[in-house]
This record gives sequence, C-alpha cells and structure tokens, in this order.
Amino acid sequence: MTLKNSVQLIVYPDSLGGDLAELHFVLRRYLRRAIGGIHLLPFYPSSADRGFAPLTYDEVDPAFGTWRDIELIGREFDLIIDFMVNHISRQSAYFQDYFEKGSDSEYADMFLSFNKLAPNGEIDAADLARVYTRKPRPPYTIVQRADGSKEKVWCTFDYEQIDLDWDSPKTHEVMRRFLIQLSRTRAKMIRMDAFAYCTIKIGTNCFFLEPQVWQLLEWLQDYVSPFDVEILPEVHEHYSYHQRISEHGYWTYDFSLPMLVLHTLYHHTSRVLKQWLAICPRRQVTTLDTHDGIGVVDVQDLLSPEELERTLDGLDEKGANTRKIFSGPEFQNLDIYQVNCTYYSALECNDDSYIAARAIQFFTPGIPQVYYVGLLAGENDIELVQQTKNGRDINRHNFTLDEIARDIQKPVVQRLLRLMEFRSRYPAFEGRFAIEDAPDDQLRLSWTQLPCRAVLQISLRTYATRITYFDEEKESMAEFVA
Repeated sequence: MTLKNSVQLIVYPDSLGGDLAELHFVLRRYLRRAIGGIHLLPFYPSSADRGFAPLTYDEVDPAFGTWRDIELIGREFDLIIDFMVNHISRQSAYFQDYFEKGSDSEYADMFLSFNKLAPNGEIDAADLARVYTRKPRPPYTIVQRADGSKEKVWCTFDYEQIDLDWDSPKTHEVMRRFLIQLSRTRAKMIRMDAFAYCTIKIGTNCFFLEPQVWQLLEWLQDYVSPFDVEILPEVHEHYSYHQRISEHGYWTYDFSLPMLVLHTLYHHTSRVLKQWLAICPRRQVTTLDTHDGIGVVDVQDLLSPEELERTLDGLDEKGANTRKIFSGPEFQNLDIYQVNCTYYSALECNDDSYIAARAIQFFTPGIPQVYYVGLLAGENDIELVQQTKNGRDINRHNFTLDEIARDIQKPVVQRLLRLMEFRSRYPAFEGRFAIEDAPDDQLRLSWTQLPCRAVLQISLRTYATRITYFDEEKESMAEFVA
C-alpha cells in the first residue's frame, strides 16, 4: 500500500453536507484536483464525543449513510479511518452486558475494574494522582448496579468512554475481529486514537509505558498489515514521543507545527521553525488544524517558556481571546494542553498570513492534512459554542451545501485550493527537501526531484508568498504567486 503524497482532507461524515452522500458530492464537485485522500472522522454509532465513543465498528451510523457510501469514497480517494484503541462506549453491548451481569459477564475481563487492579478494590489516592490524564479528575467512573452495589471502573476520558484492558484475551478477541473487518474496507490507513493511554500499571503515570506500548502497536499492526493497511499512532505530547514512534518505523503526526507556524508568523522569525524542520520526522502527517485544539504541550522545549507564553498571548489577541473566555467547566474546555480556535481566526483572518501558513505546511516534510473548517477559511463559531457549551465546537461548524457553494468562492479559499493542487500534483515533492539560506525574517524551503524543483519564499513581515518552480511543459522556470 502506498499513500498518495498529496493533500488530505480531515472531515466529519456530516460536516460538509449532511451525510456521506453529500460529502461525496462535495469532494467530486470542488476538490478532485486539490486532494488525494480523506481522513474520515468516526462514522460509527457512538454515544458521545462526536463519534469517539463507539458502540461498535460493525456499522455505519444510519444518520450518515452505509458501508456502500464509504466504499464509493474510498474508490476515489485514499481513505484514513479511526480506531479508538483506548476505549469503547459505555452504551456498547460489551459494557452493558458487564454492567448487568458483573463478573459473570463473558466480557467482564475487557474492562479495568478496581477489583482487578487492586487486591481490595481500592487504589491509593497518591497512585491515582500519578496517572497522566487530560481531565482534572481521577481516572475512573463509579458503576452502580440494580442491586445497589457499586464498582469503580477505569475511565481516562469522558464517562461515556470506558477504557479497555489490553492485557485481556477477551479484549484481543473482540478488537481483533473489528480490526480485520476495518482493514477489509477501502481504508489505506487506520489512525490509532489514544493508544498511549492503554498501558496501565498502578504506581506509574500509565502513559506510553515501554515496552508495553511497542508491543501494543506491533499487535495492532499485525492484524492490518496483511491487508496492506498502515497504522497512524496518535498522541498529543512532547515532540520526542513522535520521534520515538518514527524511529520504530511507524507513521506519526507533526502536532508541533501549528504552534511553531504561529510563532513564526506572529514574531517574524524563522529560527525556531527551521530548527524543527531540520530534525522533524520525514514519515509523518502534518496538520495546522484538526477536530481538536491547537497543541501547546507539543512544542515544549522547542519554544522556550517565554516564547511559548508570548505566542499564546498573541493567539489570545488575534483569536478573539477564546482561550480565556471559553475555558473552565462551563464550556467543557478543561484540556490545558490545547487552545480551541480556528486557524484562520488565529491569524486574525488575514488572508496573506493564512496562505503563508499553509504554504509552510505544504513544504514541510510529510503528507499534509487540511481540516474542513480550515479548507473554507472558517472563523470561530462563537454562537455554536454558546449553544453547546463545548469549547471545541468553536472549530466544528457544520456547513450546508449552500454554505459550501458560497464559501468556496471566497478569494482566500480559491488561493488555498490552487496551492493545494500545486502541492498534490507537482513531482518535486517526491524528492529531496532542503532548508535554504535566508535572513531570519524570511523563509526559503525547497523540494527537488530533477528536473523538477520548487522553491518557497515567504516574507515573514509582509506574508508575501512566492513559489518558483521548473515548468516541465515550457522547460523553464516559472512563478506561482500564492
């Protein structure tokens, strides 16, 4: 299996149009030349977190469509889908059977009861405090059964997302079947969501424990590789984790890039960005925006504490202060490791700086992904956040077909589409990457696969973006003004 070295779109099944059929229309109508792949966010029946609390992987949620819709999209575009390694829905048949029958359930061993984790069913508060979570609460939920009995069960994220015990043969049996089934679809890659939280050992932080984490990834890879499917381990953390994932031969993410690009454009300096581009993994997927927020923890030790705080202050100023307004329990925005804001809003809705940011992303080593809101240069959806009280919804507007037809004509979107088409189709991006000499307030990056060569030059003060490239038809150098 070979992924196209082309731009990919990140999209929910109902966020560009109301379902998979309308999404397919949008892809064919507007994006056939601009993208080569699509990361289709969870389309399974789910009880929470917009698809990330799956009841099963056997079905497509009927509200979105059918497996036939997935098949048709996968025929035309490289398809990336999600597998939630860490957890399954509280409403799933597996957990509900356990809820009703307790230890008599055939699925009891899939879950991490405190009765299993500790001899007396209790874990010391100090041990719980060591556990690395993104929520300001201990990592468990209390189950109360019909007979009045109570039991604590490990739960890292939302209370609807019950952690799986990956030391359990029953978990392996159930998840193996799901993985094989997903690998027999048109998917070319399966993103392994939240895998780093699966290594549970009381007395540790229970996060990315070695060698267990590598054993888990190897197990996951073993069941998809016979179908020529790749895995993409997903973790939002210090950049060194991504380097280690890459060193083990897996695809990884560049979640450091979004904040580094903001730092570069806000402060008109290419120094830190160039340092990162020199050492970042090459077999990676790059993003500026996703369904999650803009990562903060991902750039620790790449930016100094002072540089990071200065960049966050700039993000507050340019991004309408969303970090401070939509934080705290009222807006379910308790993840201090990310900032909720659209990338276009983070750049003060400045078309030139936004195009400069995308050009940097497209010239960064790796396969670039563009989130659907970013595709349409979407601004912060304040109204939606105020309705749902979910901070992440600021970057999760659902576009109707009429809205898409309107917004696709915006000048900045047309510029972005031309840039995406260039990145997806120009042969030089299969070749050698180089950071060219330039003053600190400029950035010059190049890709070369002779006779093709493309050189990006950006003024970090004016955001003027220019690409010079070898035109194969004319057999001479040409200029692409983004």
